Amino acid sequence: MFQSECVIYQEMSTVLDKVNLPDDIKKLSLGELYLLAAEVRMMIIDSVSKTGGHLAANLGVVELTVALLRLFDPPVDKIVWDVGHQTYGYKILTGRKDRFDSLRQFGGISGFPRRDESIFDSFGTGHSGTALSSALGMAAARDRVGASNHVIAVLGDGAVCCGISLEAFNNLAHTTKRLIVILNDNEMSIAANVGSMSRYLGELLANPQYNRWKRSVESFATKLKMGWLRSAYYKLEESIKGFFLRSVIFEEFGLRYIGPIDGHNIHALLDAMMIAKDSDRPILLHVSTRKGKGYAFAEQSPEKWHGTPGFDIESGEPLSVSKFPTYSMVLGNVLQRLADQDKRIIAITAAMASGTGLSRYAERFPNRFFDVGISEEHAVVFAAGLAAEGFVPVVAIYSTFFQRAIDCVIHDVCLQNLPVIFCLDRAGVVGDDGPTHHGVFDIALLRPIPGLIFMQPKDEAEFANMLYTAVRLGRPVAIRYPRGVGTGKPILPGFNEIPVGSAEVIREGKEVQVWALGDMISLAEKASDLLKEKGISAGVVNPRFIRPLDVELIESQAKTCKVFVTIENGVASSGFGSGIEEVLISYGYSGRVLKFGWPDEFIPQGKSNLLMEKYGLTPDEIANFIANSLAIAVAKEHKK
Repeated sequence: MFQSECVIYQEMSTVLDKVNLPDDIKKLSLGELYLLAAEVRMMIIDSVSKTGGHLAANLGVVELTVALLRLFDPPVDKIVWDVGHQTYGYKILTGRKDRFDSLRQFGGISGFPRRDESIFDSFGTGHSGTALSSALGMAAARDRVGASNHVIAVLGDGAVCCGISLEAFNNLAHTTKRLIVILNDNEMSIAANVGSMSRYLGELLANPQYNRWKRSVESFATKLKMGWLRSAYYKLEESIKGFFLRSVIFEEFGLRYIGPIDGHNIHALLDAMMIAKDSDRPILLHVSTRKGKGYAFAEQSPEKWHGTPGFDIESGEPLSVSKFPTYSMVLGNVLQRLADQDKRIIAITAAMASGTGLSRYAERFPNRFFDVGISEEHAVVFAAGLAAEGFVPVVAIYSTFFQRAIDCVIHDVCLQNLPVIFCLDRAGVVGDDGPTHHGVFDIALLRPIPGLIFMQPKDEAEFANMLYTAVRLGRPVAIRYPRGVGTGKPILPGFNEIPVGSAEVIREGKEVQVWALGDMISLAEKASDLLKEKGISAGVVNPRFIRPLDVELIESQAKTCKVFVTIENGVASSGFGSGIEEVLISYGYSGRVLKFGWPDEFIPQGKSNLLMEKYGLTPDEIANFIANSLAIAVAKEHKK
């Protein structure tokens, strides 16, 4: 059914054909707005089925997007989308329809708002919780210059629980009198939302008496076309809702609260937004939407369809399936085995139970699992409190999101030498989601912290042994590992402890030594093979530890090798290679040191293999560079 609808959508003349910019939406009738929403939704499904991307969240906000662009005038009016993975419809309707098939591709349009991509993207967002603070800054700037444009922050119900958002709410009423906050409530962030705020929002959405009264009045008002009654209706609603609902927390922050509003009813959305435009104080519109709206598979399993690879529209099945488990799955499976043996182990995640592989662990050990929501800093300090009382917390967070918690790692964990284990998923990843999601900074951020043991495995079996080692150490530990499938290396029934700071020599070599981290080892081996063809003996080492390094092995190899090489899937500046270089300098090494990693810039979006080729991270490029450097080193020696 879905496939045939896509074909019809592609072949027939549509309302969407008439819309290129927001001004075109203002010319449509109300009925055409609903047709436009349906066509935008189908375009998103059709495109994401080919490129992969964030599907469920985007399908849920189509009507909201249409209503925003019908009533407001970006780029003069500033619309800030929290997180940004729900802006596909917004991109289609703000001049990027013809390029939408390039979504998340190298050189194409981003899957998130980018100020350098379009004047309609007023603020770049990729990590949750930043929209309200940035919008508040824009409103304050507008007030200072005496402008009259509107500023709208679109928050998800997961983002509203984020600490940054709560800090912004606390400042809001003292900063501006004119700000529109739209709370898009689909009862999920990526996984189902947790915590008191989530329960509170659920009560606002579900109160039966209030919603029954509200539907009746709205039905009557719709028949009257609202008009001049709009203002009277919302004033009546504001005074009456107190009879049904407990004090609305947003009003305690100084915002006027309107809602809940059906987020798929464009008529209701437009009416509420008209009130918001005229409000003389900050206002929050509580909009209820359904994640995955319009595509049955995504509606039924919104968490699974949050971010998806390419898929068959008709069946919902992915276009390719790997036979090997992902590192995330390995974490969940191994942690269950370790938790069976050690009752002190507690797993913690920040709204990413499924993404980090902990869903089954959570089912098996519900009393030893915590999802703290989109609150990475809290997750780390919460874990420190557990560790202080004798537990062994394992905190699993994507590398890119973990950046927020660095101060907490230093101040609350490492300074007190507490046994918290950090599992950094998607570490070293560059790919289609672009720079907001590239996990390339964790080594440079964590490597200088005293007392932290920092590891990266070469395969699944070594990852299992690193987890086992970390649990037994009784010290702060971080383990970074890449996204996606492993090597297929089986995990043995028993675990082996890895001596702290010990590297593993994979290939012996004399003239060149290549130390490659984790998933870069295969690249090092291929480069070593090419060097062998040139008559150059190149050893390959699996460091295992980023901190502490195997100083004894480095110094031993430095006695004979002329070129020391490091390869890492992180930024080369201040990264793993810099640590090796520091050891070699202190030893008095006179040879050449080559550091291969990501350059000192934000890496664009694109397939990882394409990006590696672009930045010289290929066997041929590395082997040729090493061979040339060795020739220079030998020539220098001969001159002496």
